[in-house]
Amino acid sequence: MHPYELSHWEWDSFFRDIDVLVIGSGIVGLSAAIHIKEREPRLHVVVVDRGALPLGASTRNAGFACFGSLSELLDDLEGSPRDAVLALVEQRYRGLLRLRTRYGDAAIGYEPLGGYEVFRDEDEALYTRCMDACDGFNADLSGILGEAVYGAADDILPHPNLRGVRHLIRNRAEGQLHTGMLMRTMLARAQALGIAQYGGISIAEMVESTTGVQLHTTAGWTFHAGRVLVATNGFATQLMPELAVVPARNQVLVTAPIPGLALRGAFHYDKGYVYFRNVGDRILLGGGRNQDIIGETSTELLPHGPIRDYLTELLHTLVVAPAPIVIARWWSGIMGVGAQKQPIVQPVGRHTVVAVRMGGMGVAIGTQIGEDAAELLLH
Repeated sequence: MHPYELSHWEWDSFFRDIDVLVIGSGIVGLSAAIHIKEREPRLHVVVVDRGALPLGASTRNAGFACFGSLSELLDDLEGSPRDAVLALVEQRYRGLLRLRTRYGDAAIGYEPLGGYEVFRDEDEALYTRCMDACDGFNADLSGILGEAVYGAADDILPHPNLRGVRHLIRNRAEGQLHTGMLMRTMLARAQALGIAQYGGISIAEMVESTTGVQLHTTAGWTFHAGRVLVATNGFATQLMPELAVVPARNQVLVTAPIPGLALRGAFHYDKGYVYFRNVGDRILLGGGRNQDIIGETSTELLPHGPIRDYLTELLHTLVVAPAPIVIARWWSGIMGVGAQKQPIVQPVGRHTVVAVRMGGMGVAIGTQIGEDAAELLLH
């Protein structure tokens, strides 16, 4: 981008006397900005994002209101103590409740259709491991989730829209939402509070001073904010390379309408690396980054041909339809992951707080993480 400078009018009307700047207009960033403005209405709060829309995961995710399938939890146990894994489940579940309470189910298109983990013939050993662990997780999580949420769901098999599925495990407490409705609701709330929102602004560098933070944009101009909250998730290391965050790209497709589609709910496959759900009478299917972890460790919103071929084949071998299935649209999204699944929410200077590394669970934890980060910034 060719460098340019702000005019007096631009600086005076849009970038003067900023009390709080939030970098990243996704779920975390908007939640933080809304919380700050509700707590301190006098503050001039500005949210910026490199894209016209939140560019990353918040407008590009699958809309899963989930907190962990059994195989994912077993996988987590290989690298974390059981108490830590259970604490993450609680954080995600309570985060979903906070999101739903905050905005209401109707405004975000939430549907309590349940979550299902899919096991095919070749997954028999994994299914056995999951069922052996089922009662233990139900008992450990009963104080948080109430009723036993994990259980066998083979009673709905054979399913008219599933092919080659040998077993299902149901999670009664999961659901799905409409990602676009959620973001429109949050953007409208921010606008109603008087929070300024500007797209197309990419921050290249932050320099702290005694009075706040100087922001240098990739366009070449600078401005000042009293305090800054960084909520760029998978893109975080582009601004702060020292953070333990790794970008994780996912490929996603959605089909054209499928007549007579009876599939309802959020489905997880291959330890959560593949996921699919109904979107009305369409199927959304995505993921597959475990087919090329290195190749999908990227902040470029680009297609990955072999993974898209893999997902296409999986779609046609897993889903049954009365007519040929047509893929209507492809896209990609960027998550923020790391060796540790706990989000990074911490001060990184006198005037700066970061809230990143959502670990693919931004829908579940983003609202609460944003509000927690806002509290750190205000104190």
